[in-house]
Amino acid sequence: MDRLILGFVAAFLLAALPGKMAIAALQRLGARQNVSEDAPEAHSAKQGTPTMGGLLILFALSVVVLVYFVLTQLGEHRRPAQDYSLLPQLILTLAFGAIGFADDFLSARRGKNLGLRAREKFAAQCLVAIGFALWLAKTAQPDLTTSVALTPSLTLGNVVIGENVVDLGFWYYPLAVLTIVGLSNATNFTDGLDGLSSGLAILISLALALLLAPISASFGFFAAALAGALAGFLWWNAHPARVFMGDTGSLALGAALAGVALIGKQEIALIVASLVCWAELFSVIIQVLVFKWRRRQHGLEYAQTHRVFRRSPLHHHFEEVGWPETQVVLRFWIAGAVCAALALLWGRG
Repeated sequence: MDRLILGFVAAFLLAALPGKMAIAALQRLGARQNVSEDAPEAHSAKQGTPTMGGLLILFALSVVVLVYFVLTQLGEHRRPAQDYSLLPQLILTLAFGAIGFADDFLSARRGKNLGLRAREKFAAQCLVAIGFALWLAKTAQPDLTTSVALTPSLTLGNVVIGENVVDLGFWYYPLAVLTIVGLSNATNFTDGLDGLSSGLAILISLALALLLAPISASFGFFAAALAGALAGFLWWNAHPARVFMGDTGSLALGAALAGVALIGKQEIALIVASLVCWAELFSVIIQVLVFKWRRRQHGLEYAQTHRVFRRSPLHHHFEEVGWPETQVVLRFWIAGAVCAALALLWGRG
């Protein structure tokens, strides 16, 4: 537990303390938010706010994790070989952050909310996720890597012990890719209000940290450090936000959470803890699919006036209903806290 606290505090300080200088640097570089035309009208006030703040999160996380990795490989403190998994996990996070950075950079350069094309971004995400899945397959442990515990279980050595453990075999790896890409896009869609995505991700990270600590000290530390980095960033991202994480942070968040849960065999806990983010993602999918179907069946005008949600992602729907931004964020945080608590109760059951 001491390591978790140390990792959290160190990452928090590394993200929070240089925040003012980082924001000024982003302003000088012209990394400014370009509000989408599809966003609610009230969001026009956010135009020009510095973005790419996800670099703060990735910086703090990388420094803390790499220092931890080096220290645990020295002398009598040397960790087992399997703890080298921290490096592929960090690479996965940074690779998704690089995809988001490219999108943010192009958007800032063009002066409009137009970065990478959706298919380009999706293809890049899939390639990185497939690479991670191939690494999982190459380092697979029998009766563990491709197993999913449907009820709380205990991991001992290289075996998952529990009453309802399903070994998915080959199909585990496509599902792993789907989880990584899906949650990355879910956290990306969630990042639409001041502090919303970072606050929810803190709750998910802390839940995973507590669940992973008894199983793998290294990955419990990674999740705690991620939560700390997010808390440090939230210091500057809370309403009214002085900086946004951009796709640089939001895409990396989902990949980081998915990766650490997959390696730590907390797949079900991850899904439960991140239900609010998944709701954001599926609200967009449902909105688009229903709109296209109604346009084809009844015409464009009918489809425009008969939407499932007033606006998607889901947090924008509640803004359109009349909830103030701060109220939406707070209530989504409460929902996220409930989901994180349920994941902990399930995992410790």
